[in-house]
This record gives sequence, C-alpha cells and structure tokens, in this order.
Amino acid sequence: MILSTTTMIPDTAEVEQNLSALQKFLDSVSLTKWITAAVLLVVCLLVTKLILKGQDKLLGRSKLDKSLHGLTRSFTKILLLFLTVMVVAGSLGIDTSSLLAVLSVAGLAASLALQDSLANLASGINILLTKPFGVGDFITTGTYSGTVEEIRIAYTRLNTPENQVILIPNRTVTASVITNYSIEGKRRLDLTVSASYNAPTELVKEALYEALDIPPVLRDEPIFVRLTGYGDSAIEYTLRVWVPTEQYWDARFDILERIRAAFAARGIEMTYPHLNVHLAEEAR
Repeated sequence: MILSTTTMIPDTAEVEQNLSALQKFLDSVSLTKWITAAVLLVVCLLVTKLILKGQDKLLGRSKLDKSLHGLTRSFTKILLLFLTVMVVAGSLGIDTSSLLAVLSVAGLAASLALQDSLANLASGINILLTKPFGVGDFITTGTYSGTVEEIRIAYTRLNTPENQVILIPNRTVTASVITNYSIEGKRRLDLTVSASYNAPTELVKEALYEALDIPPVLRDEPIFVRLTGYGDSAIEYTLRVWVPTEQYWDARFDILERIRAAFAARGIEMTYPHLNVHLAEEAR
C-alpha cells in the first residue's frame, strides 16, 4: 500500500494579490499620516499610563478586595490598548469596522480554546465578589480541607493540617459545597461518650461536667450533658458545648483527656463492645 502526502502550497496568485494590496496601502499612506499615527500612538500610551496610575490610587483608597485590584487593572489596560489600536489604525485610513470584525473573530477563537481558563477566571471573580471565605479561613471544599493561603484568579491555594499545599481550580471550588469553619467566632463541640451500665447516671454526669470545666468552654452559652442512648454493652452520653473557633481542637483534646481522668477518679468503667457467653449444663 502506497501512502501519499499532500503539501498545502499557497496559491501564487493569491499571495501576489495580497502583497499588491499591501503595497498599494503603503503607497497611499503619506509621511504626514505616518507622523500623525506615531504622535497619536505616543499620546495614547502616555494617557494609558496616566489612567492606570490614577486607577491604582483610587483602588488603594477604595474598600474593594485587594485580590480584585490586579484583575481590574488588567481589564482597564486591555481596553485602553484596544482603543489605542483603533485610533492609530483610523489615523492611517484603515477601515476600523473590518479590523473590529477580525478582532472579534480572533477573540471568539481564543475563548473557545481557553474555555477552562475562562471558567476558572469567572469563578475566581465570583469568589472575590461573594467572599464565601477569605485568606486565613479554614475551609472544606469537596474532598479538600485546609487554611486558605491565597485566592488567585485561576485557583485557590490551601495549606492542609499536614502542611501540604493544594492548588484547586476555582471552577472546582465554586462547583462544590464550601464549609467555612472560621467565619463565625464560636463553634459548637459535640462529643459522645460511653459508660458502663453499672455506673449511676448522676455520677457519670458529674464526671462529665467536671471534665468540661476548662477556660475555652464559653459559660454564657448552653452546656448540654445528657444520657442519649442505650447500647448493647454501654450507655451513651452526649456532650455539647461552645468554644472559640480558634481553640476548637485544643478544647476537644483537653476535654477527652479530662473525661478519662474524671471517670478513673470515680471508678466509672469506660466499656467497649463485648459478648457474654453463658453455658447451660445439659440436663441428664
């Protein structure tokens, strides 16, 4: 089997026609137009620089999130450069409507090629405007948890408790359920503890209240300690207290350690699942 390849060679007549049109355009543009276009270009670039500088000062005084400053500046710069191209092209006698059509087609092609990047860009703007979380917040989004270190236009950077850095595309963040553990100043701590059936309920509750007597527990919030279930080999007790968000984990671990000590001091057995087997003597 013979394979043949075909090389696409531009049509000579078409190339000559394009070169002829370009030469005709260059001949039609006088030196005055070239000088005018150059002056306009310099003036437009200077005006662009002044506008961007003024915008930076205004953004610095505004309450707009700093993460949006760079994005706003980039959009303004692109718009001003586009206007510069249109003004300079118009001074040279180029049909700006045709140029605008060409740029529109090019923009459409670029948007189709960069769909994922544009989706991340739109999601990044959405995060910065709606502010479901901020830098320093501990969040869970999808299967990822960590402290927000940086919110960029394309991705959000998390630092996990294991000191791992995770870069999550913003469209993944906005498409997932976001849990923000830091947005409120206090957080409820729930624990379930089991104790032996032999231990009196009031004695167990006394031990649990003692274990909860630590500074992080907010005294002006309700403290819940109740018997909540009967298991196969133990009785379940539920504890609910409120603690400052930043002290949640320290309070949790301290209370767990204090519960063990309080139970041991009162002789309360912390049972575990077990099976009692009773052997009956066979009748003769």
